[in-house]
Amino acid sequence: MRIRRIITTNEGGVSKPPYASFNLGDHVGDDPESVAANRSRLATELGLTEDRLVWMEQVHGRTATVVDGPCAEPVEASDAVVTAEPGLAMIALVADCVPILLGDPRAGVVAAVHAGRVGARAGVLRAAVDAMTGLGARAGDTEALLGPSVCGACYEVPEPMRAEVEERLPGSACTTRRGTPGLDLRAGLLRQLAELGVGKVGADPRCTVEEGTLFSHRRTAPTGRLAALTWIEP
Repeated sequence: MRIRRIITTNEGGVSKPPYASFNLGDHVGDDPESVAANRSRLATELGLTEDRLVWMEQVHGRTATVVDGPCAEPVEASDAVVTAEPGLAMIALVADCVPILLGDPRAGVVAAVHAGRVGARAGVLRAAVDAMTGLGARAGDTEALLGPSVCGACYEVPEPMRAEVEERLPGSACTTRRGTPGLDLRAGLLRQLAELGVGKVGADPRCTVEEGTLFSHRRTAPTGRLAALTWIEP
């Protein structure tokens, strides 16, 4: 089966500053009509109907929800959505957190994961892989793409927070370019994927804080949200 993966930017939409312009988040204070127009444009560009886009009510937790059909409303209180249904796009919204797109082309199972500091530390990635396994996926056949997020050089945190996250997500502790305690969540998540036995892993190196075509809450708040999507082609 062919698995598709898309990561949007902040360009090509109708939202006004400070959400300019292709904001896909409906929870950040943007004009609802603008968000709806952007989401409609996204569906059209992907060749999908709007009801095939599955959004989440992201809460920075570790819940992974299996979806077996179109959802009229965002999946409640979830930070990972998983499906074996072709043509159903799983979506994670981010503006510094790490979006992770998972797919087992042999089993025909995909997942979109929203991994911020809290969710990554709590194990949302592991929960998503477990949910995929429940649908017949195998870690060794699974491919993963970590999307753009804040890099370790830009993500400054207090030392106790760095130590706490490192304890739960080894490999994530780092030092910022200012020489202060930092977190590189992508590094910790890449290590976790290896420990889980995920067969093929890639990472988008872009930093959302440094790259002006991406939304970043740390750089400019309030701001919009970019989307990371994955689906199985029918």
